[in-house]
Amino acid sequence: MSDLPAAAFQELSERVEGPVFRPGRPGYDEERSGFQTAFRHRPAVIVGAAGAADVSAAVAFAAEHGLPVAVQATGHGLSAAADGEGLLISTGRMDGVQIDPEARTARFEAGVRWEQVVADAAPHGLAPLNGSAPHVGAVAYTLGGGLGLLARQFGYAADHVRAIEVVTADGTERRVTAESDPDLFWALRGGRDNFGVVTSMEVDLFPVSRLYGGGLFFPAESVTDVLTAYLAWTATVPEELTSSVSLMAYPDLPMIPAPLRGRYVAHVRIAYTGDADSGERLVAPLRAIGPRLIDSVQEMPYTACGTIYNDPAFPHAYYGNNVLLGEVDSSVLVKTVLDVAGPEAPALCVIDLRHLGGALSRPPAVPSAVGNRDAQFILRVLTPLAASDLDVAKPVHQRLFDALRPWTTGRSLNFVYSDEDMPDQTGEVYSSDDRRRLAELKSVHDPANLFRFNHNIAPAAAG
Repeated sequence: MSDLPAAAFQELSERVEGPVFRPGRPGYDEERSGFQTAFRHRPAVIVGAAGAADVSAAVAFAAEHGLPVAVQATGHGLSAAADGEGLLISTGRMDGVQIDPEARTARFEAGVRWEQVVADAAPHGLAPLNGSAPHVGAVAYTLGGGLGLLARQFGYAADHVRAIEVVTADGTERRVTAESDPDLFWALRGGRDNFGVVTSMEVDLFPVSRLYGGGLFFPAESVTDVLTAYLAWTATVPEELTSSVSLMAYPDLPMIPAPLRGRYVAHVRIAYTGDADSGERLVAPLRAIGPRLIDSVQEMPYTACGTIYNDPAFPHAYYGNNVLLGEVDSSVLVKTVLDVAGPEAPALCVIDLRHLGGALSRPPAVPSAVGNRDAQFILRVLTPLAASDLDVAKPVHQRLFDALRPWTTGRSLNFVYSDEDMPDQTGEVYSSDDRRRLAELKSVHDPANLFRFNHNIAPAAAG
């Protein structure tokens, strides 16, 4: 823990409007805890920021005293925990959302979750490029790229950022746009929290008020057929359709829908912005695979988009990672996934295979650090640690990623959940040129690497 005197922390408390928490004091454990419970921050001090001025004061204090800085809104994407040192800025109190229906934009603060933006945009017939889980923080998701429900039609969420308000390592509040500072604007969108603490963001909204979407749940005996048919089907669908398939064993618990309890299931998820009739025709080949345990694909308001995946909204412990895949041999991919991480694997593995391409593969109007745009699929594997031990899960995941290496093109920052056992994965997230440029910009904006509790980009060496 920090050896700073108590007077220094009292001074910090006087500089900020929000609360300040120290280890062992009331509220500390609640404030440091987020969605990911397997790895948690344990900093020397926490500032519960009430606004951008608090963030600025906290960063300036940290710089003065040599304290590395971590930032957390919901804690879904915790990668490197502050363990016994540093200053954590908790942004959950910063929850303002402003919708401009004429400009088709949303401005939201650092603690906002996507569900707030979806709800506020809907009365205007607009939607953001949110992800599958509405309870995820909007800022960190977007800074990591943002692979959402409408991704094949509109691209990464990071491609549609208008402006970013950020506090840099010197404690300065800055509004950054493509015109005001193109280099920092490029780095923030894809470099996530390496270059400062983002206090708010302005993004594009899209004229989407409804979807033809939902899930098709197939029993274990159909899993091979589902994966094989799904991979072939993705080559035939338009960009207006974004989809994925997951494989998982559902626990036998009362809160699980009765048809799924205690069963290994293939779940195909559909989000299509076209009309319901054409959606029915597009989904027909999947329904022809065989009987479904549940079929919830239907016309829905965009405000119901969170029901497509039904991602768990309660905090829990998990371990996982991802690989981006190019052109794949579908028969080999299906066999590999099921042999290594299927229902007989020693660790419970949740497999998530998402179809990319479309607008994701095209260069954005304003370049960003989000790379690997030639990938055709992303495969994520996640193990709930309530079901399997971490030491058992790790080698299973590694065997799967090793087997997929012939088709692997990189990793997506949004789904790299922990640096706990792989300290530097940024070489797989970025191209060598982008990695070099990010390091050079880091040396300009954060030469002391104050922001290092993350998927860290170290400053380039002087000279």
